[in-house]
Amino acid sequence: MLIVQKYGGTSVGDLERIQNVANRVAKTVKEGNDVVVVVSAMSGETNKLVSYAEHYSDNPQREEVDMLLSSGERVTAALLSIALNEMGLPAESMSGRRAGIVTDTVHTKARIEHIDPTPMRRAIGEGKVVVVAGFQGVNEQGRVTTLGRGGSDLSAVAIAGALEADLCEIYTDVDGIYTTDPRIEPKAKKLEKISYDEMLELASLGAKVLQNRSVELAKKLNVNLVTRSSFSDAEGTLITKEENIMEKPLVSGVALDRNQARISLGGVVDRPGIASDIFGKLASNNVNIDMIIQTLGHDDSTNLDFTVPMNELGDAKKVVETFIEEGEIKEASYDEKICKVSIVGVGMKSHTGVAAKAFKSMAQENINIMMISTSEIKVSMVIDEKYAELAVRALHSVYELEK
Repeated sequence: MLIVQKYGGTSVGDLERIQNVANRVAKTVKEGNDVVVVVSAMSGETNKLVSYAEHYSDNPQREEVDMLLSSGERVTAALLSIALNEMGLPAESMSGRRAGIVTDTVHTKARIEHIDPTPMRRAIGEGKVVVVAGFQGVNEQGRVTTLGRGGSDLSAVAIAGALEADLCEIYTDVDGIYTTDPRIEPKAKKLEKISYDEMLELASLGAKVLQNRSVELAKKLNVNLVTRSSFSDAEGTLITKEENIMEKPLVSGVALDRNQARISLGGVVDRPGIASDIFGKLASNNVNIDMIIQTLGHDDSTNLDFTVPMNELGDAKKVVETFIEEGEIKEASYDEKICKVSIVGVGMKSHTGVAAKAFKSMAQENINIMMISTSEIKVSMVIDEKYAELAVRALHSVYELEK
């Protein structure tokens, strides 16, 4: 088998942990596999490099920031390669450029355009472990670029796709995907398998194990993804095509997102295009809208409620104020003490009454639901933040996810 393994910052946090990774890689090779390893910078390294740049400038040139930040992963890749060679395991480290990763020209948030896997294939053919510096590539002008948050996961998935690897393992400090956050509900169970779509929903709803971009790419390239811990030998969770999962559970997981704020607009002028104007202006100010509820008032006006990420509330307020000044909105109120709790599961597609069960469990706990949104495989509810953990435990229990 050809396996791509990715190790995050905590997994390569110091020299001892890099040796631990080398031992794990050696074990995988001894089991008869070809291995490509993708590494992050040692934990804390990227922040340190950013602080160095900010010592000279509040707004350093992005091209130079990329050149600087890409060095963190290269250090880890070289150190791991040295450790493997010392163990008698031939290894070769590669920068993103050397590994053939070509990106667009957007510095600090580049997207991978294509990968020429020839150098990696050559090294694998020579019986070497290939160690690639994650989070980086090179654009058509030959300048170093970085891929933004979760970039090393992205590198690993893209490399697995380009090499047609059998498996891509993402090693972190958690040992898989759970039915909910075990810190909130100790009865949470680790999932053996989950579909790409369920994982995308859980990731976008606040589950922090994997970034959306890497799951989207895995789905597009049909890469079997496993997330597991670098600190234990526990089996991880396989993220794969829906058809590879025999028994599709009704609900796979419960997600909680505390990073939400609710905006209520009263007395919105009832004219064609007003919603388009408001949400268009919010979009042009990079405010992401999640749930929307519109109700008609009695006086030819409309009420609009919607949610935004907490860190974008300030920008949203500025936009709303302009409409109030123009007389298009009578009043606005803002609620930061809310959260969004959601259930996710591909089994919902073929079963009725799943949402009703969720609403009934909230009613039994005397939790008021302010807003609801649904899709084919999820039901999300906005509730008062003080009931967040109670709601998670109630939903986890009512769908018997601990079994």
